[in-house]
Amino acid sequence: MTTQPPGYSDTKEAHLKRLRRIEGQIRGLQRMIDQDTYCIDVLTQISAATRALEAVALALLEEHLAHCVTHAIQAGGAQADAKVKEASAAIARLVRS
Repeated sequence: MTTQPPGYSDTKEAHLKRLRRIEGQIRGLQRMIDQDTYCIDVLTQISAATRALEAVALALLEEHLAHCVTHAIQAGGAQADAKVKEASAAIARLVRS
């Protein structure tokens, strides 16, 4: 069995850059709480951080579908069924969050 690189391998640096930016947003939120910032302003920033994380998740999901799931479907068999079920479960988790 050969292991393939993850579907996001071509965009890894872009994802890491986005996640570092989100990490900065979270640190900013901590400072806001520490400085007793107005509740609505904190909630607004939490919403922005949440949207940023969702954007990363959707990009990773798209790459997973285009790469990992596509390769599994081309290979066929039980591997294809497993990848489709795995992707469906990931989509369900994203929708619930």
